[in-house]
Amino acid sequence: MPSLTVENYIKAIFQICQAGEGQAATGQLAAALGVSPGTVTSMLKTLSESRLATYTPYEGVRLTAAGNALALRVVRRHRLIELFLVKTLDLSWDEVHEEAEHMEHAVSDRLIDRIDTFLGHPEVDPHGDPIPRSDGTLRVPASRTLAECQVGDGFQLARVIDQSPEFLRFLSNSGLPLGVSGRIVANTPEAGIVTVSIDGQETTLGQAAAEKLLVTTPGE
Repeated sequence: MPSLTVENYIKAIFQICQAGEGQAATGQLAAALGVSPGTVTSMLKTLSESRLATYTPYEGVRLTAAGNALALRVVRRHRLIELFLVKTLDLSWDEVHEEAEHMEHAVSDRLIDRIDTFLGHPEVDPHGDPIPRSDGTLRVPASRTLAECQVGDGFQLARVIDQSPEFLRFLSNSGLPLGVSGRIVANTPEAGIVTVSIDGQETTLGQAAAEKLLVTTPGE
């Protein structure tokens, strides 16, 4: 059974690659996991020897088929645990990440499947991240960032990329929970701001914040 450390590395590689990088660089992994580049390099060699990843020095690492399957299992556990904590224990979306980080390594796939059934086989977690299915497939819905929307566009908040507690609390306090619908009132890249209207209430975000919010067109 893979160790906690191996699972954390595999999940981090998966998430960086999913973000569109194609492969994960040593520096990216060091930053994501809070360890030194030398520690990362040593572990990447171990993952490569275990055939969970393919590591090329000075270029980066990508997962093998076996590594990707393991990553999907870990991500599935994490995201279902987050949703379970929100739905059953009434934890807020800014509280569940750290709890899920600890629990994802301790629960069995059998228990996770029972949680999945109990929750009605949900498609996304509390932050809008897609939940891998038990068969190892992952459906990632089409979306765009809030910063890419034009004035007059309607939107529905579908996913939050920055899941730090501080940013999630900022969204909650700004009236921007997951699933909320609104309309773009102004989008001024030169000034670095996006203004949205939600139920007649206007809220202004910085471009950097708007780029961390993925949205769909209402009704899609």
